[in-house]
Amino acid sequence: MEFLQDHYVIQNELLLILISVILGLLIGAEREYRNKSAGLRTFILVCFGSCLFTILSIKIGVENPDRLAANIITGIGFLGAGVIFKGDNKIDGITTATTIWATASIGMAVGSGYVYLSLLGTALVLLILSALIYLQNFIDSSHKIREYKITVTRSEDIKHCEKIFEDHHLKHFMLKLQYTQANLSITWKLTGKHTKHDEVVKSLINDPKITAYQF
Repeated sequence: MEFLQDHYVIQNELLLILISVILGLLIGAEREYRNKSAGLRTFILVCFGSCLFTILSIKIGVENPDRLAANIITGIGFLGAGVIFKGDNKIDGITTATTIWATASIGMAVGSGYVYLSLLGTALVLLILSALIYLQNFIDSSHKIREYKITVTRSEDIKHCEKIFEDHHLKHFMLKLQYTQANLSITWKLTGKHTKHDEVVKSLINDPKITAYQF
């Protein structure tokens, strides 16, 4: 009887590990499809590892089962920090890092035996990553914030730049003014619709008073 009971426990634990691998695969496939810094194998291993550590913490931490499980969060924090990097105008990788953190919680839920909770968590993660990106793009297109570095030759041309921004209904704020030999480089923060930014770029290209620009 004891042998059968142990056999059933082992089968149950193997099933939990298999479920964690499948759930990690689903989330990892979405990140891999979007060509993110952490992909398929990373998320499978995060979910599987969190599940296995949780199972072990329940088995060997009889008096204090949460001690080992709590350290999973610390380890995941270091792993998440590794995928965050600074892009040209913003910090990239934060979504991937938080997805790793959420995937670890799903693995822990599986390891604790809360399979239905982990399935719900996986569905919500995929919904947030896939469906809500359209809402994010809509917000970004209607309220785009971008930094421009524009080079002119005369101080009077600063007013000319401001007029260009106002004509295209973009809010502008001067961040930095740098003088070099015979040139003025001004860094602007512009806020407005994405289409208006595109129009401004076309205006800057064709404007003889603008010697150089970048964003």
